[in-house]
Amino acid sequence: MKRYLILTLLAFVALAGNVGMYAQTSNRGKWINEVRQYKHDMLVKEVGMTPAQQNEFFPLYTQMEREIFQANKEARDLEYRVSNSRSSVSEAEYERAAEALANVKLREGQIETAYFQKFARILTKKQLFLLKRAETRFTRSMLDHHRAARTQK
Repeated sequence: MKRYLILTLLAFVALAGNVGMYAQTSNRGKWINEVRQYKHDMLVKEVGMTPAQQNEFFPLYTQMEREIFQANKEARDLEYRVSNSRSSVSEAEYERAAEALANVKLREGQIETAYFQKFARILTKKQLFLLKRAETRFTRSMLDHHRAARTQK
């Protein structure tokens, strides 16, 4: 459940670059942009990025988040199609869906590793370390915020 919430939050953040005019007119779009800005501000502060590094880093980071979102979306879509199929599902379809769900973490890791190489050309070794730590802190802060909002209801 925790992983699903994290992926959902990351998906919203990743979608922020794709919402276009909708982001300007809707509460959801506004929220997505606020979360994305909060994350960017947190990363800049905790990693200690210069303005030049920010200009190079964030377009790549946004692209990485979109690719991770797409990998998760493809696995979820396949899971949904198999789970909600009105006709009988073949063993091959179950296998394909199970493999997609099992491999989504691998795909995320491959995407992150590829982008890590690109980030290494922009950030120092210490900043790369701080980036991973800041991402974990961001996720934890979002979960804490969600928990606090849920307990107030």
